[in-house]
This record gives sequence, structure tokens and C-alpha cells, in this order.
Amino acid sequence: MWLLELCREWEYIKMSTVQLQSLVLYTDMNDTPNNIAYIDGQNLYLGTTQREPKWVVDLARFRIYLEKKYLVTKAYYYLGYAQDGTTYEKLYEEIQAAGFILVFWEHNSAMKGTKKGNVDADIIFSIMERMYKQEKFDKIVLVSGDGDYKKLVDFLIAEDKLKKVLFPKQRYASSLYNSIGEWYRADLSEPNTRKKIGK
Repeated sequence: MWLLELCREWEYIKMSTVQLQSLVLYTDMNDTPNNIAYIDGQNLYLGTTQREPKWVVDLARFRIYLEKKYLVTKAYYYLGYAQDGTTYEKLYEEIQAAGFILVFWEHNSAMKGTKKGNVDADIIFSIMERMYKQEKFDKIVLVSGDGDYKKLVDFLIAEDKLKKVLFPKQRYASSLYNSIGEWYRADLSEPNTRKKIGK
């Protein structure tokens, strides 16, 4: 009789252990940060390839870097208007193959070719729309050194929704960002980082 009771007790302990493990796994999955990255593609490209020290971002490595270091689950890569040609098609394919969600600047077709693709308004609107609709996400990672985002950055900090502003090259980033804490900004052209995400 005592042996039967012991077996029942052992089965109960095993079931409790499995349930506890399932609970821990469920909790861990739900506690994983859900951060979103917004990349100003033109600012990233010009900031790394047109100013010294010049270097090229490996988009696949960059996407992994965002995921591992900043726990980014979705990364939106904003560009100016779509252009035809093999070179551009390869670029668009590379961006998407790396795991980025490619978004083009919304513009009036009559302006095509007369104005560069400024995507800042689209990025700002998208982030504010998420905030307004109270979409479930934790924090924003912004990749740009453009001062046009400064008010957005201030707002995200006030709402505890900013993870980091990543400058393509900090020395050329807008001086407006000097007023935010160093823990909110990072330089992608810093040698150690460049080794991780450069070609």
C-alpha cells in the first residue's frame, strides 16, 4: 500500500515540475522585449559612405546586430521613392533578404526627381500612430543623425519608449542630440561596432 502511495506522490511531483517548467517558459516568452527599429536609409547610407572614415554596412549583419544587442523584433528600412534599374532592384532585394521591412517615402508623383526622398515625416508619423493606437511594443530604436527627429526623441524619452538613437557617424550627427543622455545614443561608426556590422 505504501509503495502505491509513493508512486502516486512521485507522479504528482513530476506533473508539478512539468507545469512549473511550462509556466516559466511562458513567462520568459512574454517577458521578452518587443522593440521596433526605424532606419532612415538615406541618412545611414550617406553617413557611412560619404564621410570619413568611409565604410559600408553589411545589412544582414546589421539586422542580426539589432536583434541581438537591442532585442529588435521588427526593423523598418525607409527609403526615398522607388527607382527602376538593376542596381536599385538588387539593393531592394538585399534590404528585404537581410530581414528588414522595406518602406518607401510617400510623395506626390509630380515631385519625383525634384526633391530628395525625405522620409523623416513618414517615420515620425508611423511611430506616433503606434503610440496613439496603443500598439503593443516596448521601445523604439532610431537609426539616424538627422536633427528633424529631435522632438520625437524627446517625446519618446518622456514616455519611456526610446531604447537608443544610433548615429551612422556621431561626429556628423545634429548637435541637437547633445542634450540627451549618452545612454540614449550610440555611434555605429565606432570601431568595435563597425567590425560587427561592416562589410
